[in-house]
Amino acid sequence: MRFGLCCLFLAERISFRTTTAKVLSAMERKNALDKVSDICLHNADNLLLAVQTAQRLGIGAFRIMSPLFPRMTHPEVGYRLEDLPQAETISARLSATRAFSEEHDIRLSFHPDQFVVLSSPHAHVVENSVRELEYHAFLAELVGADVINIHGGGTYGDKPAALARFAEVFKRLPENVATRLSVENDDASYTVTDLLPMCMELGLPLIHDVHHHRCNPDGLDECEATDLAAATWRGREPYVHISSPREGWQGNPKPHSDYIDEADFPRCWLGRTMTVDVEAKAKELAVVRIMQAMNGRI
Repeated sequence: MRFGLCCLFLAERISFRTTTAKVLSAMERKNALDKVSDICLHNADNLLLAVQTAQRLGIGAFRIMSPLFPRMTHPEVGYRLEDLPQAETISARLSATRAFSEEHDIRLSFHPDQFVVLSSPHAHVVENSVRELEYHAFLAELVGADVINIHGGGTYGDKPAALARFAEVFKRLPENVATRLSVENDDASYTVTDLLPMCMELGLPLIHDVHHHRCNPDGLDECEATDLAAATWRGREPYVHISSPREGWQGNPKPHSDYIDEADFPRCWLGRTMTVDVEAKAKELAVVRIMQAMNGRI
């Protein structure tokens, strides 16, 4: 079992920068590209530092923030890597990240924002979603990430029809997207039971988020849901997600806590080969704490 850190650090001196379309659109194109180039190089440098730090802390997976190259897909201020004056250096940093991650077996993934919706009935939403997934696949190829995880999206009053739209869009995705894509159960709309038939039909890996399972149950117990989701990975190492409720299970259970309560860690996960992404506000401190708590039991 390996534990994963999601996107950011709390105590370590690692940071990622971004910008807005408004800022870039107010600049001359050359100046905007210079600015974006500086940001992308900073982020590439810090991504390498992030995976090196994860390895030092004993963390075996790292989820990369989506806006690593901010506003790259924007219709007005977007850009290609080769447009940036520091493109060669940026590419070299990403190659170094890939080499380090492969050497030390640090698993890399992405989790695009929830505006990526393949089940939408609106063509422009789907078009934008596919463009975002192509951007993530471009980055994934550069750094060696093997998973791009998304949610099922909305139900639009007809869950079977929404999932049918998802499946049709999936079948048209470029290979470098489709072979990396996974979907997870969420805390409001789609359960493991809802997603499983589609995942089995498409060969689409299903991530079991146990916190979402507890917020949005479907009659399966946690071990059953874990086993069924793991089978969709077809020999690949499964991903799961864990978090604890900030207000406890008696309050609003959806917001995430700073740390993982040991009681929330499914005992049926112990001894399994899997990647456990820790979704907690204390970031690497939370990952290290639950790793230490589970030490000797995994």
